[in-house]
Amino acid sequence: MPIEVIMPKVDMDMTSGKIAVWHVAEGEAVAKGDPLFDIETAKAAMEIEAPGDGVLHFAAPEGSEIAIGQPVAWLYAAGEKPVEPPQRPGGVGTSPAADQPVGPDDRQSAAPDPVPAADPEPAHEAGALADDPAAAETGEGFRATPRARSLARESGLDLRGLSGTGPRGRIQGEDVRSALQTTRTAPAPARFAAETGPLAVTRSKGGTGTPVVLIHGFASDAMSWAPIEGALKQRPLIRIDLPGHGKSPKLRIPSFRDLVKVLREAFDALSLETAHLVGHSLGGALALALADTRPKSVSTLTLIAPAGLGAEVNGAALLGIGNATRPESLGPWLRTLVADERLVTDSYVRLAMAARSDPNLRAAQLAMADMLFPDGVQAIDLRAALERVEMPTRVIWGRQDAIIPWRHALRAPGRVGLHLFDGIGHMPQMEASDEVGKIIRSNL
Repeated sequence: MPIEVIMPKVDMDMTSGKIAVWHVAEGEAVAKGDPLFDIETAKAAMEIEAPGDGVLHFAAPEGSEIAIGQPVAWLYAAGEKPVEPPQRPGGVGTSPAADQPVGPDDRQSAAPDPVPAADPEPAHEAGALADDPAAAETGEGFRATPRARSLARESGLDLRGLSGTGPRGRIQGEDVRSALQTTRTAPAPARFAAETGPLAVTRSKGGTGTPVVLIHGFASDAMSWAPIEGALKQRPLIRIDLPGHGKSPKLRIPSFRDLVKVLREAFDALSLETAHLVGHSLGGALALALADTRPKSVSTLTLIAPAGLGAEVNGAALLGIGNATRPESLGPWLRTLVADERLVTDSYVRLAMAARSDPNLRAAQLAMADMLFPDGVQAIDLRAALERVEMPTRVIWGRQDAIIPWRHALRAPGRVGLHLFDGIGHMPQMEASDEVGKIIRSNL
């Protein structure tokens, strides 16, 4: 029996989602967990993974607006003959919503759920939405087992903010328990003693021509560019430390817009006629935002594993690095940044921890992480900015990046050059410094 792919609920206020793009063509095979399609909502865009193995058939067209819980496609087993489904994917209102209660006379004829429930609840609690009279009376637009509703009522949890793991997106008791555990263990936003002053800027000696401005990533500093500086030594190099990083003051930054403003002030203070911009991770997002607002001052743009092109991010790793107070706790998280863990030696970890020994610096970075990556997702969306920039642009990414999915690079417009490295993680400038140096130099 084919696996039904439904439109999931990924936002509390979401009632429908638009199919932005399919990553798999009709008739193409996928494995469970492979990127299947992107959805757009009123607030965000998100990549949806395949719920199982199979061959894609009867997919809703790109641009279709599909109600939550309605099917968008079916995955058939290899060799299984596709049969016209009883409910073709369509726009909102074109077919019965899967969230609607099922009447008593319909239960015998209804097709069984193709995906087993993730939460094996007792038989008297694991019914469909129709088994919960309260749901029908309130007209709630989501599916949940009675057990899930009972747990939510007891704890005061709003089920509308959850995505269910059961058949057709039904919220299970385990979904509620996981949400409650996350709520209980979520750390409070870090507090720190804010400072004032301009960002720290360092310049290399020598070099001629248009300068290269380097912007590092979160929890890093200007020293992280050392592996590729040899390849760029023919140019003047300018490194900017972000607020709360390296030698820069620990500023209180309320939003990404304010962070861009602070960086733009530092860039304008350089009084450059033009510059080549290179940014990594968070620095890539900032470099892109800077190029979008100062296009005449940017000759070329190079983005290395940039943030801002999708919602997914490894929030656990960011918090782990930010919270680490000793080399033993920092090392495992630093090793998630690279594909070959041998690159992160014990001495490297000790040096990194020494640079992070100031508790106020760690608190400032945690506060920034809470602002930029709330609840472990990216609150930054710069895809429109990437569409607008016209200067020569390159995107460099490692296919084994465990921090930001490399597939975000595929959202770049056709005029942007993509350089994707196998066997490389989130730090291409460290893991493949020679190749990355050549790519940046060729873009200059």
